[in-house]
Amino acid sequence: MLLSFAAVVAGLVLLVWSADRFIHGAAGLARAVGISPLVVGMVIVGFGTSMPEVAVSTLAALQGSNGIAIGNVVGSNICNVALILGVSALVRPIAMTSGVLRKEIPITTAVSVLLVMLVLDGALTRLDGAVLAAGFVAMLIWMLRTARTQADDPLLVEQQAELPPALTTGRALMWIAIGLPLLIIASQLLVWGAVNIARELGVSDLVIGLTIVAVGTSLPELAASITGLLKNESDLAIGNILGSNLFNILFILMAPAFIAPGPIPDAMLLTRDLPVMVGLMLMLWAMAASPLGGRLLIRRVEGGLLLTVYVAYSLILALTASH
Repeated sequence: MLLSFAAVVAGLVLLVWSADRFIHGAAGLARAVGISPLVVGMVIVGFGTSMPEVAVSTLAALQGSNGIAIGNVVGSNICNVALILGVSALVRPIAMTSGVLRKEIPITTAVSVLLVMLVLDGALTRLDGAVLAAGFVAMLIWMLRTARTQADDPLLVEQQAELPPALTTGRALMWIAIGLPLLIIASQLLVWGAVNIARELGVSDLVIGLTIVAVGTSLPELAASITGLLKNESDLAIGNILGSNLFNILFILMAPAFIAPGPIPDAMLLTRDLPVMVGLMLMLWAMAASPLGGRLLIRRVEGGLLLTVYVAYSLILALTASH
């Protein structure tokens, strides 16, 4: 058990660092070949915080641990909204001036509902994967069009300000060559340790994916959100979360859908975890639509409410975790 925990911790640390280096190289390469900084900021860097989830879920699906692959996505989305936005709002209330975000919140909510509809039959199939792939392409088209037509939106301005410095092609390729293999190694460590912990504790892979793995792979989102708030980049703080949640569902879940299609590994996903994920997005949408806070999306009291929801969910998870 001690060795498994050590593997998880080492895997998470290496995962976060290698993902950062990989995205640093990918963004640098994109800029070196002439891709617009707006596109680099919104697409490549915007999705960069989800690289740990990509690596872990893909490797877990390849190794037949669909519980970890799916739990990582659903748990990360829950963690992003309830824990990360809750903690971030307690640090500093989150304001929202971006028109793009006001569209992205209902889009993310709709995509969350789409996932529920896809798995209501108790399985994640290749047909579901095709639907997710179509949704991902549609999302990319929307994002590219937005980057072209709304370049002065506060979110896009903040994303450009946070772009990594321009790199030479050689240096960018070097970071990609370093980051990608380390991502795979870190993911292998994390999945191996997580599966062993699940067996030792007598809980399902899904529960480990929803908790240890999800919280660990969400650390980049936490760091990005708090850093954005401290720099008065509130739109970027919420934009990182919404972009990550969209990417998690539409892109990352294609891995278990195409690689290891089949029944949902735990029925509690349908009755416990997915309703919480959708409910949190509805809460966020309601906060964005409420006139009470003015330009504030999440005040400290609402941040406390989100955090309370996460604590309550974690307690329920602990009580229902055993086989």
